[in-house]
Amino acid sequence: MLTKKQLDLLNFIHKRVQRDGVPPSFDEMKDALDLRSKSGIHRLITALEERGFIRRLAHRARALEIVKLPESMGGQATHGFTPQVIDGDRPDNPPPAGAMDVEAIHAIELPVMGKIAAGVPIEAIQHASHNVAVPGSMLSGSGEHYALEVKGDSMIDAGINDGDVVVIRETSTADNGDIVVALVEDQEATLKRFFRKSGNAIALEAANPAYETRILPDDKVKVQGKLVGLIRTY
Repeated sequence: MLTKKQLDLLNFIHKRVQRDGVPPSFDEMKDALDLRSKSGIHRLITALEERGFIRRLAHRARALEIVKLPESMGGQATHGFTPQVIDGDRPDNPPPAGAMDVEAIHAIELPVMGKIAAGVPIEAIQHASHNVAVPGSMLSGSGEHYALEVKGDSMIDAGINDGDVVVIRETSTADNGDIVVALVEDQEATLKRFFRKSGNAIALEAANPAYETRILPDDKVKVQGKLVGLIRTY
């Protein structure tokens, strides 16, 4: 079920595509919904994408496609598409209510290893500067964990904002679509979606249409960990 704003945005995009053949710009969407900033549009688009109503197309301007319309707009699905939601490496079968263990209810101190770029890569991960307390239930899977402070807005459509603290599980491997800490040429660290391409290439994809996907030889990219959680302070 969509909220009124989500439905209004979907309807606006649909009408503009029918009229012009291309989706509206983010500024046009912001003005049409009377929002103060484009960040609100980013959140609405992410919600519509997760619910399977639209999808974003890589390497195209105004890269939005209507996948289906809700019954209230008289629409049916036009493409076979299953939305993907970030699972965050959580266990498939969480404990039932009332059966939380000690690990789940106690906070665990993790080292904050510096800042990680969600934008143009910055310097490699630093030594621990301080600790942060995270819920024990967030630390799922094997391996050590650490935290990083996010700098930049390239992952905003994945719900990761500038200033957030991300919790990372150490690993050197990743599956396509995972959000990872990637070390580029042993010098720059960045937080991006990981995709393995043909020809021994790695794509580091942002979750913000303002940033281009970086394609690098696989020997220039080292996975340092996978996203398992996020901490935000308001």
